[in-house]
Amino acid sequence: MAWDNQKFSMPMFNPWVPERIRPWIYLLFAFLFQLSGGVYFSLNNHMMGATSLMREDIQLIAMCGVVGVNMPFPFIFRFKMRFTNRQLMINAAAVILVCNILCLYVKSLPLLCVISYIAGFFKLCGTFECFSNIRLWISPKQDFGVFLPTIYIIILAAAPASNWTALWLTQTLGSWEAMHWFMCVLMLIVILTVYTLTHDFRMFPHVPLISLDILGCLLWSAMMLEIIWIFTYGEYYNWFDSRRWCEVLAALPVTIAICLLRSRRIRHPYISFDVWKHWRLLPILGMFFVAEMMNATPHVMQNTLTGGILHFGWTTTKQLYLVEMFGYMAGCAFTIFWHRPMHQKYTRLLSVGIFVLLMHQLLMYFYVTQGLTIQHLWLPTFLRTFGYAIFFSTMTLYLKDLIEFPAFLMALTVSGFIRNGVCESLCSGVYGYGLRLKITEAMSRGLQSDMTQVLLTAVKEMYGIVCWIGAILLLLSLLYDVQPIRKAMFHMPSNLALFRRMQRSLREDNQ
Repeated sequence: MAWDNQKFSMPMFNPWVPERIRPWIYLLFAFLFQLSGGVYFSLNNHMMGATSLMREDIQLIAMCGVVGVNMPFPFIFRFKMRFTNRQLMINAAAVILVCNILCLYVKSLPLLCVISYIAGFFKLCGTFECFSNIRLWISPKQDFGVFLPTIYIIILAAAPASNWTALWLTQTLGSWEAMHWFMCVLMLIVILTVYTLTHDFRMFPHVPLISLDILGCLLWSAMMLEIIWIFTYGEYYNWFDSRRWCEVLAALPVTIAICLLRSRRIRHPYISFDVWKHWRLLPILGMFFVAEMMNATPHVMQNTLTGGILHFGWTTTKQLYLVEMFGYMAGCAFTIFWHRPMHQKYTRLLSVGIFVLLMHQLLMYFYVTQGLTIQHLWLPTFLRTFGYAIFFSTMTLYLKDLIEFPAFLMALTVSGFIRNGVCESLCSGVYGYGLRLKITEAMSRGLQSDMTQVLLTAVKEMYGIVCWIGAILLLLSLLYDVQPIRKAMFHMPSNLALFRRMQRSLREDNQ
């Protein structure tokens, strides 16, 4: 019997482990894997004070971990067919444990980037192995409309939970290194638990690791890291005024060309060239880009408002991580409710997600004042994460339904080029550059003499621009959901067809 048609069971556990708690153990392990990382975003300021690294250096190291999370998808089933569940879980946890220790003692920036990349790579491998074994437990009918939003409850909520935990441990123990040691303890618990409660069991026949395009994986990773480097260090090097920045910018199209040409010439490429021929993929990538752009505003504008104007400390702003966590969970739960009990269309849910994201931008536009308190940010933060969870889950379901499965994992990686790190770095760089232009313009024209008022005006104007972009995207989504307009969009004839139709009509009139 094929594995997909079997009833839910977890035969890798020893017989004395109660069956009811087995899936809950793996669900907990998936959450622990998602808590891990090489460098933690919320500890930027603490690491800057304790090391010689700049803010941009720490951001680049963290982004390397995000890139690592995105890259295993084309390999993930090959790993599952080659290794047992026990081997995959123990190795993933052990590698993450070692990477967290190395991040405390290694001082070289390139080495830290490599370590963070490896930690992110095995973080996804461990998470996938957990979820792949409880897939039938989450959805016995293998309904991806239930399965994907459910796993995104863990994946999306774990990011703010990790940041909150890192800040809480730093505040309690007085050291940014506490989070790394805490993750070492958690990974050691995972290793000992898997070693004690499970045995080697193969779901699939043994398949050797051949025809894996590892070089292709590294080339596409290099392409992502070049984009991240360009927008992370753009403000620091003053963009085109720096020779080093221009050299990296010139290397980017060369890397992209090598990746695309290689994918056409080898038999088993990391990302098949045929994936790019899916006409539905590019619009999905465009929508991902706009949604990520709207979701990235807190990294520059909100942080400028809370840190540079209102002077909120990290002990105050860390409560926003809890709001983010509940927003992600509520958004994924709403997606499940929309798809299954209500049986509504994807397009309408996308409109709901975009509308909620737009409401966050509008609230922040009107909240940009000196009298803002941290409680005022609770609702905008919840709306942003709620809308993003809806959009993220629904667009992944779109990919699954529109692109056949052999290409689906590659399409996930391609969409991850937008989601995982590239768009965040791009938006941070563009927003930072836009704020600087607005501040320079206001000061040169002498509109305000108070620097605080200049910052407030610049932040408000940037939020206004994002509101216009979100309104245009919402309008397009609403128009796409109207059935007659959708038919016109899909069946719009070419100019040649219109010309021939007009000639035929004229001949009929003459007759």
